[in-house]
Amino acid sequence: MDKTNKESWIEADIVSLQAAMKSGALSAAACVRWYLERIERLNPKLKAVLEVNPDAIAVAEALDAERLERGSRGPLHGIPILLKDNIDTGDRMHTSAGSLALAEHFAGMDSAVAEQLRAAGAVFLGKANMTEWANFMSGTMLSGYSSRGGLTLNPYGPGELFVGGSSSGSGAAVAANLCAAAIGTETSGSIISPSSQNGIVGLKPTIGLVSRRGIIPIAHSQDSAGPMARTVRDAAILLGAMTAADPADAAMQEKGRKAYADYTPFLDANGLQGARIGIPRHYYQGLDDARAMIIERAIAMCKDRGAIIVDPVSMPCESAKWDWDVMRFEFKKGLNDYLAQAGPGASVRTLDELIAFNEQNREVALKYGQDTLIWSNETSGTLSEPVYAESLRLNRELARNQGIDHAIRAYRLDALLFLGNEEGLDVSARAGYPVITVPGGYAETGIIAEDGCTTKGPQGITFVGTAYSEPVLLRLAYAYEQASLHRLAPADPD
Repeated sequence: MDKTNKESWIEADIVSLQAAMKSGALSAAACVRWYLERIERLNPKLKAVLEVNPDAIAVAEALDAERLERGSRGPLHGIPILLKDNIDTGDRMHTSAGSLALAEHFAGMDSAVAEQLRAAGAVFLGKANMTEWANFMSGTMLSGYSSRGGLTLNPYGPGELFVGGSSSGSGAAVAANLCAAAIGTETSGSIISPSSQNGIVGLKPTIGLVSRRGIIPIAHSQDSAGPMARTVRDAAILLGAMTAADPADAAMQEKGRKAYADYTPFLDANGLQGARIGIPRHYYQGLDDARAMIIERAIAMCKDRGAIIVDPVSMPCESAKWDWDVMRFEFKKGLNDYLAQAGPGASVRTLDELIAFNEQNREVALKYGQDTLIWSNETSGTLSEPVYAESLRLNRELARNQGIDHAIRAYRLDALLFLGNEEGLDVSARAGYPVITVPGGYAETGIIAEDGCTTKGPQGITFVGTAYSEPVLLRLAYAYEQASLHRLAPADPD
């Protein structure tokens, strides 16, 4: 990597950055400064980064010195990444979920995810903007909008193309090369959607693989942090650094958990050979012609690479009438628990107080209202209601036994194939199962999204599996990525 030609760093992956640092052609501090310069130059337009870390250069310099004295900690040593603004960091960065109510909030300690990444040598460049309260505030809020950070724009067509949500800032920043990679969070679609719409790789892990401690929640039965990167290999590297068991997270103690500290051995350019991939045609029905062509092209490519295409496959849950009660009930309980232990600067300590704060500051805090917050606040906050227990039971029965697990067993599949974050992906979210999306091409036309933008632009090819099937999904996604090479960097916005 030529340190005299900084533009050659565009699209650099973690492996090449690490190799340049090892050879002495690049320092972590120089890399951080380059990304900070791009953030300063491009972020006023994109609004993907909410704040930069005031200590990022100092941390990078310390890691450079450590490399010389003691060697590298591993593949993330000195690598600059962004964290979504709902992930606690025990430093001089705020954690606010995009809300003005937490604009001055500093977490008392690192989240488990931040702690693990920091130990692996990653440099936190800053916090990424996000849809406020992970899009659980208002039914009319635009994806990518927060009262603290404004509206994140898609770098492939700022103001024209849908940016996806709620890890919108993470997706746009990775796509625009404002960081080497980022960490997002997802309850239902919040990693996969912006990854698909911004032409990057996104992986939501199985619930229980990555600790949820120190992350502002929506629903503990569906929430997970996950990597967002420009390549499948980078996503695998990040994932491996985030899987250490955490005794504070009950889901990580459940029987059957399968975790690895390194997922890169599962990457195989011939990984589609002999793989059985199911085509859930029911969930393709709403696709417009341009996006339907992309998924059909992906199916053909998988077949050409030796995959066994099982087409169609169906699931009993396709006719299910889903409700949102799990999110509604779990949000209040989880948020109240988080706020009760929040660090200095939190203006509110309960959902009640948050709603009151927003009302008192409605000119700046309630551009889109807060009907979803009020709806959740109507619950007891104790998870004792029978309607909640029944909704959780149905989610797991329908999404697992009559959904993904049914398809995997009945058709002897390795994975199911979807386009982007279409309707069927909510089934995996309710099941708590892993999903990975990888760039699949560019649609020249699309349909109008809820913010008036169009869904044309980058589209992800998405593989879905059963619990702890991350090794299989990474293998398939990597093989598809290497065969297709659809990732194309956007032009810098004016």
